[in-house]
Order: sequence, then C-alpha cells, then structure tokens
Amino acid sequence: MPLLEPDPKALRPRTPRMPSPDRVPGWKASGTPAELRAGLTALLGPEKVLWKISDLVRYASDASPYRFLPQVVLVPEDLDDISAILSYAHGNGRGVVFRAAGTSLNGQAQGEDILVDVRRHWTGIEVLDDGARARIRPGTTVMRANAALARHGRTLGPDPASAIACTVGGVVANNASGMTAGITRNSYRTVSSLTFVLPSGTVVDTGEADADELLRHAEPRLCDELLALKAEIEADTRLTTRIRAKYEIKNTNGYRLDAFLDGSTPVEILRGLMVGSEGTFGFISEVVFDTLPLDRHVSSALLFFPSLTSAAAAVPRFNEAGAIAVELMDGNTLRASVRVEGVPSDWAALPRGTAALLVEFRAPDESALAACEQEAAAVVTGLDLVAPAPSVTNAFTRDAATVSGYWKARKAFVTAVGGSRPSGTTLITEDFAVPPSRLSDACEALLALQAAHGFDAAVAGHAAHGNLHFLLAFDAAKPADVDRYAAFMDEFCTLVVERFDGSLKAEHATGRNIAPFLEREWGAAATELMWRTKQAVDPGGILAPRIVLDRDPTAHLRGLKTIPRVEPVADPCIECGFCEPTCPSEDVTTTPRQRIVLRREMMRQPGGSPVEAGLLDAYGYDAVDTCAGDSTCKLACPVGIDTGAMMKDFRHHRHSAREERVAAVTARHFGIVEASARAALGMADVISRHGGDRLLGAVTRLARKAVRPDLVPEWLPETPGAASRTLPPTSRAGAQAVYYPACVNRIFAGPADAGALSLAEAVVSLSARAARPVWIPEDVGGTCCATIWHSKGYDVANAVMANRIVEAAWGWTGGGALPVVVDASSCTLGLAHEVVPYLTEDNRALHEELTFVDSLVWAADELLPHLTVFRRAGTAVLHPTCSMEHLGDVAHLRTLAEACAEEVVVPDDAGCCGFAGDRGMLHKELTDSATAKEAAEVNIRHYDAYLSANRMCEIGMDRATGHHYHSALIELERATRPVIRP
Repeated sequence: MPLLEPDPKALRPRTPRMPSPDRVPGWKASGTPAELRAGLTALLGPEKVLWKISDLVRYASDASPYRFLPQVVLVPEDLDDISAILSYAHGNGRGVVFRAAGTSLNGQAQGEDILVDVRRHWTGIEVLDDGARARIRPGTTVMRANAALARHGRTLGPDPASAIACTVGGVVANNASGMTAGITRNSYRTVSSLTFVLPSGTVVDTGEADADELLRHAEPRLCDELLALKAEIEADTRLTTRIRAKYEIKNTNGYRLDAFLDGSTPVEILRGLMVGSEGTFGFISEVVFDTLPLDRHVSSALLFFPSLTSAAAAVPRFNEAGAIAVELMDGNTLRASVRVEGVPSDWAALPRGTAALLVEFRAPDESALAACEQEAAAVVTGLDLVAPAPSVTNAFTRDAATVSGYWKARKAFVTAVGGSRPSGTTLITEDFAVPPSRLSDACEALLALQAAHGFDAAVAGHAAHGNLHFLLAFDAAKPADVDRYAAFMDEFCTLVVERFDGSLKAEHATGRNIAPFLEREWGAAATELMWRTKQAVDPGGILAPRIVLDRDPTAHLRGLKTIPRVEPVADPCIECGFCEPTCPSEDVTTTPRQRIVLRREMMRQPGGSPVEAGLLDAYGYDAVDTCAGDSTCKLACPVGIDTGAMMKDFRHHRHSAREERVAAVTARHFGIVEASARAALGMADVISRHGGDRLLGAVTRLARKAVRPDLVPEWLPETPGAASRTLPPTSRAGAQAVYYPACVNRIFAGPADAGALSLAEAVVSLSARAARPVWIPEDVGGTCCATIWHSKGYDVANAVMANRIVEAAWGWTGGGALPVVVDASSCTLGLAHEVVPYLTEDNRALHEELTFVDSLVWAADELLPHLTVFRRAGTAVLHPTCSMEHLGDVAHLRTLAEACAEEVVVPDDAGCCGFAGDRGMLHKELTDSATAKEAAEVNIRHYDAYLSANRMCEIGMDRATGHHYHSALIELERATRPVIRP
C-alpha cells in the first residue's frame, strides 16, 4: 500500500442516517456470485465483466422511480459478445436487460439478473445520401446524431427533451418522440431499417434485399407464428379497427400491434414490432433513419394564461395555424424553472393558477416564416392572455437566445420540478395522451384527481398532440405514501381509459409502472395477442422479464426507490443522467449521477455494514480521484448540480492535518515551488531529449507506488520542457490592461514550432500591434489563481493564495482601474469566480471592483478589430476547453480561429479532455478515455493548425492525437505578423 494512501473511512457519511427498507442486503456485499462471475469472465474476458458491489449499485438506478440491483453488469464490444451473452442466458436460465443511457422514466433499463451496457462501445453515425438518411449505432445520443446531420440541413424526427443524454437505441426501443414528433415523425414512421439480434442469437438486417429469405432459413417457426398472428388480427375487423384507432393519438403502451397490419412479411412485421419493444424482443445494433428537413427559420412565443384549462383550450387554434410545437406548462412548472439559468427570476412569484403555452413555427425561408407569423398573430388576437410578471411579453420573437431560453425552461420540466421536490421524496413521471380536442377537459379532470389524493403535481406536455406529463413526489419509505400513490394510479388509469379513451403511455413506453394496467387500456384480446407475440419472438423469456408484460397487479409498486438525503449540493438530483455524456470519466470509472447514486446507497446502509465498506473501498478511486473536477456536469444539469465541487470537498475530507499544512506552505512559498518545478522540467527535458522518457516514466511510476498515485504525477513523453525564466519586457505607462501570465505558462514551455513566439510574447506583441499595450507586473512570479489547491481540496492553501492574488491584482490595477487579462481559461475562471468563497470579507469587496478578462475575449473584442491578417492557414481544428464553456468564451475562440484559417472545425465529439491541470498526469487513463472519441474524429483528416487556449489541455490533446496543439493567440500573432519585404 502506498505510504500516504488515504483511509477510505474518511469518506464515510458524516450526517445522521436511518437504514432504508430498500438498502442492499449485507449478503450481497461481495458483488456478483462467484460462479456467475467465473462463467461470464471465461466467456467475455475480465474487462467486460463488472462485478464489484459498487459496480452493481451504480447501475441499479436510472431516471425512473425504480431501483433493482443486477447480479452482474456486462460491457460487450460487438455482436459476437451480444450473441455469446444471449447464448449463455439461454443455457443457464438467466434474464437479460439492455441499458444504454439510463434516461428512461419507467424502469425499463433496469434488470435483476444480467444487465448489459450497450452505450460504451456502441456509438457512431454515418451520414448517407447527403443527409437524407443516417446509419446510427444505438449508444449515440440524439444530440450527437443531430449535430452531424445539421451540416446537411437535416434532423431526426424524434426530439425528446433528454436529447443531450438519451441514445438512439433507447429512443427506438421506446418509440420516444418529444416536442414535435407526434405520430408522424416518431421512430415507427421514420426508421428506414434496423439491424437487431433476436433472443436466439439470429442477426436480422431488415434493409437487406434477402432479409426474409435469411430469416425463414434461420427462424422458420418464428416466421410462421408471426404470419399466423397477422392473419388472425386481420380476420377480426373489430380488432383491426380498434388497433388503428389506438394509434391516431400518441401511444407507446404495449407492443405495436399495427406492425401486423403495416408489414406484409415477417421481416417487415419484426421491424415494426422492434420499435417500442423496450428490449423485450432483441438488441437493436444499428438503425437507419429517414431524416427530415431542418427548418432553420424559427419564430416562438411564450404565452401566459390565467389557468391551465384556458391554455389547453387555445391549443387547437395553434394546431390549425400550423405550429410545429405547442408546449404546455403549468404554474408549478414555471415557478420551479427559475432554478434553470437564464429563466426570469420573477417567474418565482407567478400566481398559482398561471399556465403558459410555448408555441413555435418553423419554416424553410423568411417569406414562409412571415406567413406563419401572420397566422399566429391572428390567433393571439382572440386569446385572453395575462402578463403576471414584468418579464412576460406574450409576443413572438425570432431572437435565437430568447427562443433558446424558452426551450431550456420547457425541457427542464422533469429535472427542475424534480429538483425542487421535498428532500427525501421519490419522483414519479407520468405520461399520457388524449385526443387533442379533449385536452382542456383532461387537464381539469387531472387537477381534480390530484387534489383528491393530496398531490400538488406539476403538469406540462406536448399539448399539440394531446400529450401531458405530470410529476408526483412521495416518500417511498412510508407505506402510507405508497398506498396513496397506488390509489391515485388506479383512479388515474380508469380516468384516462374510460372517460377519454386515451393512452396510458404516450411516449415514455410501458416499462414497469404501467405494465399492470396494460389490459385495462387494450382489453383482454389485444393484450393476449401481445403475450403470444412475446412468446413467439422470445420463447425462453430471457429478455427484459416483467417489462411491458407483467400479470402482477401490484408490479408498479415493486422496487420503488427511496431517496436518502445526501450532501446539499447533490441532494436535488433526480438521477436523470443528463450529466453523463459530458463527464470525462464516463467510460473509465463513474459518472456524476453514479457518484451520487453510490453516495445515496451509503446513506441507506447502517454504519459499518459490509456493503458500506465495499462502496467506500471503491469510491476513493472510482469517484473522487478520477473526477476531473471540471464541473461540466453543472453545465449539463438543468438545475446546476456541481458534482465536481462535491468531489473536491471529499478530497478535502481525505486530507490529513499534515497534508493541509504542507499544502499551505506551498501556497505561502509558491515562488520557490514555481522555480523548482521549472528547474525539474528543464532537467527532465534534457533527459528526455537523450532518450530518457522510459527512465523518467519508470522512476515516476515507482514513486507513485511508494507514495500515492494521486500525489505524484507520472512522466508523459508529451510533457514540454521548461518555460523561460524571464517574461517579455513591458511598461506600465500607457498600458490598457494588466497582463497576468498564468503560472502554468510560466512553468511549461509553449510549442517548439519554428518561428513561434511563447504565449506571453504573443499576447504582448498582439496587444502592442493593436495599440492596446499590456503591462506584466514585475512581481507576478510566486502568485497563482489558486486553482491548483482548489482542485485538490486544500482549503487552507486555497484561501492563502486566493487572498494574495486578489490583493496583488488590486494593487496592479490601481484599484480596479485596469482589467486583468489572463492567458489560461481555467485560471480566468478561477480568478473571476472560484476564488470568491475563500476570500475575506474585505477582499471580497476588492474582488467586486476587479475585472478579469480571458485572453481569448481580449484578443477577439479588443485586438482583432485593429489587426491586419497577412497570412492564413488552410484548415484549423479547435479544442474548446471546459473552462471556456463555463465562461461562455467558445465563440471567441472560433472568432480568432476564423481570422487565422480558411476552414475552422470544432469536432462533434469535442469535450473535456480530463487533463484538469495535472490530473491527466496523475491518472492518464482519465485523459486517454476522455479524449478517445474526439481524437478519433480529429485524426480522420489532417489540419494545418491544432488550436486551443490552455496549456495543460493542449498537452492532453497532443497525447491523444499525436499532433501539436497550441494557443489560438500564438496562431493569431503568426497570422498578423507584418510581412517584412527585402
């Protein structure tokens, strides 16, 4: 064990806890049963079998109100692995559930036996026919697919609110639709072909010309049974009519029986049945979509009404006017959405009965949009609108930022409302549809039913399609609360079916919570046909047992998860998973959601239990050490949960008093630390240039084993040499800004390209060239933005440096008279925002008078307008850093790059590199995983310039791609350097 290895018990919850009824029992602390683990390891290899109790717990939760602990989690890489898993399940009587993003709301991504992660190795999109079609792998997020299609002016039909995180495989398997898809743009209508693996292991590609012939050869019984079911359904005119009627509105409850009417062959029938089958018929390995035009001309309005029913009554008029989307939000939703950044704060005081419609028109050109706006104006004139807050305009707008804000509020419905629920309560998301003409009546009946059962639910939905969502919060640990929920559900299902002839699931799929009510909606005959279809396709019943079909009338009450209170920063989390695609450690250890899920299980456990011990043993590395701390999870989370901040706090709790004292000493004497680091790099560079990379790597790895991997960096061949000890000369007289070279740029050398200046030289030269000279204070050495200590959780040292740098900046700027230009985006973020909580009251007042400007912003706004570009590269690829995302500076990086290159590309898979200061040297596997997709995309072609604006991120990208990244300001200096003619 390393000398300074922290005690796992330091991460034990510090707040009082009560063991929960759904806690993992102690006998499961050892994880996957030995025999099961051995069999699957022999079959797939150890790297594809996750068996620790921490692995099982982190996969036990998803965005739904259910929680089931799998026996094992498998991570297959290809179809051979999938077939092997299915064969093993058949031979050993095991059940298999496929899980991708885990954003499903009804428990369909949870299993009690073998759970298969089909996200990690199943991403990718191939654009076909200039965007008219797209071949997409199931682990690809909808947002990622649409980013690739947007360049061709196309988009997918389904547009769920969770597009940032949900995957294409899940969207098809649930027939999820969203704001505009309705019944004409959903997966059932826009999927061209599917490739899937049946429970038997047979692979079917419905796009192949001889697909039916191949299927008949491989599965003759299945073909016969499907055709017999088709004939039986078509022979029953009443049933046929009923099936067609059920799909005149949105409906994802049960199996798509209309597939038997729409398909003429077994393959065509299966293609339809697979959509919305929730993983019960097979594994979808590839989807070919027919895409739709991306109408870029948009006009939207958020219209306020005095009541939910009056808003619902206006919906048909906008449908008739041709609106592409009409979204409904009640008062609870509007008030809760103030938690979302950019939503007007005065919504918090909206009257209780207030409701709003978000109405949007889209068109291919300006003239068509103008015609839409005329139609919309005519509708608005006849409405009884209200303006209950100063920010309310009740007007249509084309302003992209305003429209984006409206949609941000709407899409945050589940997360924002869920985040504001009472602490410790479970969130249920219900989803149903009625004929759009009955929407107002349905709203009125729903409100009355909620009141009768003591629920103050939030209501929103895709009103244009008669599709409503509502949220219920209750304590799953209290039997009385569960009984109240059960009584509500029984009356709710009766109401929807008998009064409105509606769908109990419009787009969220049956899952576990509506399975007991399937027959109530469809009737005995149709429901029995669904059971027979399942038997035909999966006679062994190995796939997703008790999902979609379940004869237990109380199945929806089984496995409800409790939500124990955790640290305040994370307590609002509803485990939606929106944070996961942005997380650098997503594919190497844990995600933000999983870090919180694991913490909640610790809170469910009695202190000292074997399960708690197992979780704590893994949590240090899996959660705390491999968190980049970049807080991009906060940006993705609709309510701004910063799991990175929680991990930094945990790092602080693991420190001994001695470690904190040593860190404080380094902060007080940072000048010596800086000089020593520069000297060490210089020496290492000499050794490296003489073939010593292997020696340096071996020495640092040995030191890491002896001391602690999270304290001693590993030498990487991409590590640059030492920066110059001297900074370029400048003068305070006439300076337009104070230039603060970050310590990372004072320690690490810049790119070694011939003719390139250092970053400090480039900033000084550019500023002088633009007649906006900057001054570098003589005493910047030994100062820092404090991020070094902040990221590691050294609170005392952080406070020491934070206060020192603010006091120094106050003096340098003449009391805030000049802005401070910072040449590393992470340091700008640290100085502008992250130091504030650690300042004394007096220094906080000083900080409010200071202006910190990122060098990208300085160059784009202050310098570029006064510069002449003399030479441009042909192509440039950018790596926007996570700090730029936090600061809102990505556009400035692009502006500079476009001045320097004819073509500028931001990879669709660009994200946080995970280098995070020195974390990429402490845990290189983090950066290797975080950059893999972006690097693969970058290396598809060659670029003349590889640009970013943070030295450590540039090192990470050097390592990932094999190309040399450098600051966009260095490239700008080169582009605007005057041509010297002989």
